[in-house]
Amino acid sequence: MEILLCISIALAAGLAMSRLMKVLGLPAVTGYLISGILVGPFCLGALGINGLGFVSLEAVEGLGIISDVALGFIAFAIGNEFRLSELKHIGKQALVIGIFQAVFTTLLVDAVLIGIHFIIGDKLPLSTAIILGAIASATAPAATLMVVRQYKAKGKLTDLLLPVVALDDAVGLIVFSVSFGIARAMTTSQIDVVSIAVEPLVEIVGSLLLGFVMGLVFSFAERFFHSNSKRLSLAVTAVILTVALSQIQFEVLGVHVHFSTLLVCMMLATVFCNICDFSPEIMDRTDKWTYPLFILFFVLSGAELDLSILSDIVVIGIGVVYILSRSLGKYFGASLSAKMTNCDGSI
Repeated sequence: MEILLCISIALAAGLAMSRLMKVLGLPAVTGYLISGILVGPFCLGALGINGLGFVSLEAVEGLGIISDVALGFIAFAIGNEFRLSELKHIGKQALVIGIFQAVFTTLLVDAVLIGIHFIIGDKLPLSTAIILGAIASATAPAATLMVVRQYKAKGKLTDLLLPVVALDDAVGLIVFSVSFGIARAMTTSQIDVVSIAVEPLVEIVGSLLLGFVMGLVFSFAERFFHSNSKRLSLAVTAVILTVALSQIQFEVLGVHVHFSTLLVCMMLATVFCNICDFSPEIMDRTDKWTYPLFILFFVLSGAELDLSILSDIVVIGIGVVYILSRSLGKYFGASLSAKMTNCDGSI
């Protein structure tokens, strides 16, 4: 009962806060995150009343399966943007912008944080600065997708934006793996070539292959059902099954093999939308069914924020610098690469 109460309160808080955000002219996603903080373990949850909020971080993490499934459907929705007919026109631009802005952001944040390291010393270890720079390359596809849908944005910018965000995930995996390997080498004095170069490539290729196979199976199975309700049910089944399979981990010849849920589900949708002639109708119905899941995803994300770290003024200062430098990296990285590829002025 307590779990159901927490879920219902999370949904109610997210919906209520989204109304306030509309008055303030802010995206609903912002309201969902704020409501998550409010019902999280450091606000209402701190009262210790079960059902009123999440009384601990463990209680939030206990609903991780909801976040996993929601992330799968978010990736599934983004994969629908990879239609070959459209990629023929924007594929090159999306590829260049996706790679350039991610790498540019990492280098800029690395430079800024390493500079701070030499000023404040062990408060920001060099290895931590490098890892934070790598994390800066990633762009949350969930938030981007939700904002685009809320405002029903359509046009040249939106057509290019979602593929860039999707490619950004693959680039982020490589950048993070390399940076993490360098950071670990600094602390252990050992360079692991397998974890730096091999494992991220295996993860990306393996994820795309798994998503491709699941996309073929899903597209084939859909043709045996003709009612909209059963096709929707099969789509939901396919995404949940794909999320489950993407969490499998094993080792082959000393190489740790695991998959990216985002990439697997994106490829699932990419294959489906390109070979199934009634995919637009199914994708539209799936989007409407999953909206409550997306709200829960962001509310839970907000609830996971550990506010206790804000007790250190140095951490707050580093956070402010990090946000500013990352924003500048994304802004100029995207702008410069868009100009390099002769994008439209609106882009």
